[in-house]
Amino acid sequence: MKHIVILFFLGTLMSGQAQTKKWTLKECVAYALSNNISLKQSALDQELARIDQSDAIGAYLPSLNSSVSNSWNTGLTQNITTGVLENQISRNSSYSVTASMNLFQGLRNLRGLQRAKLNTLAAQYGLDKMQDDISLFVANAFLQVLTNKANVAVLQAQNQVTIDQITRTEDLVDAGVLPQGDLLEIRAADATEKQSLVSAENGVKLSLINLAQLLLIRDYASFDIEDKGYEIVDTGILDKSVAELLDAAQENRNEVRIAEMNVALAQKDVQIARSSYLPSLGAYLNYNTRESDRFSGVQTLLDPETPFLSTTDPIGFVDSSGAAVYGFSPNIIGLQEIPAKPWEEQLYLNDGVSYGVQMNIPIFNGNATRNNVKRSRINLLNRELMLEQAKMDLESTVYQALVDAKGALKAYEAAQKASSSQELAFNYAQQRYDVGLINAFDFSQSKTRYDNSIIDLNRAKYDYIFKLKVLELYFGIPAAELKF
Repeated sequence: MKHIVILFFLGTLMSGQAQTKKWTLKECVAYALSNNISLKQSALDQELARIDQSDAIGAYLPSLNSSVSNSWNTGLTQNITTGVLENQISRNSSYSVTASMNLFQGLRNLRGLQRAKLNTLAAQYGLDKMQDDISLFVANAFLQVLTNKANVAVLQAQNQVTIDQITRTEDLVDAGVLPQGDLLEIRAADATEKQSLVSAENGVKLSLINLAQLLLIRDYASFDIEDKGYEIVDTGILDKSVAELLDAAQENRNEVRIAEMNVALAQKDVQIARSSYLPSLGAYLNYNTRESDRFSGVQTLLDPETPFLSTTDPIGFVDSSGAAVYGFSPNIIGLQEIPAKPWEEQLYLNDGVSYGVQMNIPIFNGNATRNNVKRSRINLLNRELMLEQAKMDLESTVYQALVDAKGALKAYEAAQKASSSQELAFNYAQQRYDVGLINAFDFSQSKTRYDNSIIDLNRAKYDYIFKLKVLELYFGIPAAELKF
């Protein structure tokens, strides 16, 4: 029984430790990058691009194919071993191996390989961009949880102050220093604060669920984050000039890289379309053989007793004597079919090789090639415009990120000053309330202003952290290396 109790205690302890795991921001980002469905799909797109590149390389290689056929024929058909048309029932089989190779395709193979390499690079840029976006989404959701948790901590601490103040007010009312209305007022403030606390705690739960959904974690109940150690880390990014930020963003951001790759791909599409104007040249080599179950011919049968007969008519005369000379002719008694040769012998006797080259010269195909070239050129112009738009959007985004970060810094500094001022005002109001110089309503108003100032400070702090990291990301700092 003692062992059972110990095992139960250890199991409960281990379960409690597993449930109290708190995720750090780096763990959340790493987990999202490993499990996000959109990232997995983007990785599959990258793998498809690699396969396309392998196809482009394979276009340079010869192709090798073999074929085997076995057929049965009835009626007037050709004996494939003799070439004679016969009324027959036969079985025929044939075997062939063919090798072919494109010697020249109007540079289509070269352009196709170049395009496949560019497409692989574009897929990598797309994956990198999605990783940056997912990292920002996770960081924003994480900081929202931190903000909500900080607000809960503020409300809990301040509500405890109110609870303590209720006890103090009860003593003052009993002593006749304060009226009964002050006690009712502060109890009402306590109820309001508890309501706000419940709302704030629900906000924490909802923000945790939102973060868990981003991470594809379904165990919402036990999911929690580490809320300690996240302070403002100044990397000096706000000291950078606008020109420095723009140059770094254009060099490192994947939005511009992707647009540049799309332009390069469109250029290759134009070249590939134009290659259809050029002739193509190919070569082939074929080895084939065949066999049949039909007889390979007929032969005459001679009488075994008298295989040869003397001719009745002379075949010549002797010059000196004039005597007639008689010959012999075969004594044919019938015809005999020659059976089919063995399978392997037929394959050896009936084989053949063919080889050659073929050139196709395009002359006119209903304007299809010309229209394809026109379409590819229009697509190129469109991609060039999209590149210009991407650069303009990036410039606008960097400016906006810089303005947002500086504005968030000013808001944070202002919130710090406001919180300090409200703290002094609250402490002074508390001292006056304790001696009966102000009523409970005025004290409650002062406390509410102080509580709101701390909540505003928390919101401004984490908003500044997030906008600072967005600016650092545009400057080229990888998402995994951002410091919090």
